[in-house]
Amino acid sequence: MNRADAHALMVQHTPSPSLQRHMLNVETAMRWYARHWNTQGWQQDEELYAVTGLLHDFDYELHPAEHPAWGVAYLRADTDLPEDALSAIMGHANYSGVPRETRLSQTLFAVDELTGLVQASALVRPDRDVKGVELSSLKKKFRNRAFAAGVNREEVEQGALELGVPLDEHMQNVLSAMQQNL
Repeated sequence: MNRADAHALMVQHTPSPSLQRHMLNVETAMRWYARHWNTQGWQQDEELYAVTGLLHDFDYELHPAEHPAWGVAYLRADTDLPEDALSAIMGHANYSGVPRETRLSQTLFAVDELTGLVQASALVRPDRDVKGVELSSLKKKFRNRAFAAGVNREEVEQGALELGVPLDEHMQNVLSAMQQNL
């Protein structure tokens, strides 16, 4: 499955512009991390990372009670997305019970909630532009549980821990990715 096909599938199943924006942000952060892992000596497929991020929530809006199992079953039956990506999509939902054993699945879990916090931080700025968000501001908003209350801070921390990346560094990585909009 290529990026264009994944994007078309995401749009077809996701009417909400805000959920589409979330998946695009996760795609961006996943692409950034694939490049980062490659510089660290791990050979990661950047396009697979991007497509996995783009599709991780494509079923959420139309099938919330069955997410992500419905989406994974659909992708398994109707696409050639590899099992690594399907497992990562299942594993991004803690309640699925699917362990995150690959760098791909750990990365998806780690960036998912954090991209929401970064996006919310941008939306409260007068210019609504992520390029103006600074790490210090993001860290303050992270500590303020009333801000973007839907962002699960424990999962953000758990994600950074599973990646083996200090939380502040992980926050900066995701922020940088979204600012560069890779």
